Amino acid sequence: MSSKSSALGRFSEPTLFILISLANENKHGYAIMEDIEKSYDMKIGPGTLYGAISRMEKTGLIEAIPSQERRQPYQITPDGREYLQEKLKEMERITTIGLKRLGLI
Repeated sequence: MSSKSSALGRFSEPTLFILISLANENKHGYAIMEDIEKSYDMKIGPGTLYGAISRMEKTGLIEAIPSQERRQPYQITPDGREYLQEKLKEMERITTIGLKRLGLI
């Protein structure tokens, strides 16, 4: 397990959803929550979201960016993109093995 993975601990699932949400555009916290709910039909609460955001900032996966508004936007960093890509490829391998063993592919 990479140091970033271990630092994120059991909260890696919200991390992936947040990184996916930020992969194509910068967003503030509420917009991230809305995107995750709309895209995955899954709600994450503010405590979970901002706890994950805090950990992700500390590990360099995302960063806050300047804003003229009162809401704080975030962007994915190059390390965050690399981490997301690695995790998605890992999930793809796991899914492929599972589908093969189920006889679905």
